[in-house]
Amino acid sequence: MFIGHFGLAMGAKKVNSQISLGTLFMAFQFLDLVWPVMLLSGVEQVAIHPEYTGAIKLEFVHYPFTHSLLGASGWAIGFGGIYWLIKRNLKSAALLALGVVSHWFLDLIVHFPDLPLYPGATVYFGLGGWASTALTVTLELILFVGGIALYLKSVQIRNTTGKVLFWLLIGLLSLIEVSNLVGPPPSSVEVLAWSANLQWILVALAYAVDYNTRTAGEKLHHEYGQSPR
Repeated sequence: MFIGHFGLAMGAKKVNSQISLGTLFMAFQFLDLVWPVMLLSGVEQVAIHPEYTGAIKLEFVHYPFTHSLLGASGWAIGFGGIYWLIKRNLKSAALLALGVVSHWFLDLIVHFPDLPLYPGATVYFGLGGWASTALTVTLELILFVGGIALYLKSVQIRNTTGKVLFWLLIGLLSLIEVSNLVGPPPSSVEVLAWSANLQWILVALAYAVDYNTRTAGEKLHHEYGQSPR
């Protein structure tokens, strides 16, 4: 699952337009933003299998701190708690916390049984959607395209810069998804981890996009010549 997480983040803008798209991206993809750091530090492990067929060529050997349900819940509480301390907005903080933990449940659909409930667990979960590339692509596209539609209904892109940045962001996400599905596997775990760290560029782009938009409430005030609160 890749663009599905980002699609869900874009759709969440419809639920709460006060949160920047960059922050939503960070929350809904947070487990995979922390994961490459864990790989590089040796705390978590993954194996690359070029011989695998299907939508994934990775074996997630050990990642209990980022991808156990308990670990995801801990990151969710931390992320939401820090946001609340900064913004003092409980509704937004709760949505972001749900976004962090939603990552585990979306992964549950496509992963083979490799997701633990807690560090040290010996029972693993996963419904194995990755066994079917068609199913994986269909699910991801539903979430991604649906998220784009909801995002565009929630905001108005104010200028050409915003439009260029938005479609650049969508293009990059689509390109990465295609590369993940049909491209060669990473040559090493280190290459995989460092390339995964580049996801922060997507987060930065999302902040830039949102800077060049206004929300539905702001559009209404603008139409009536009033300043939004």
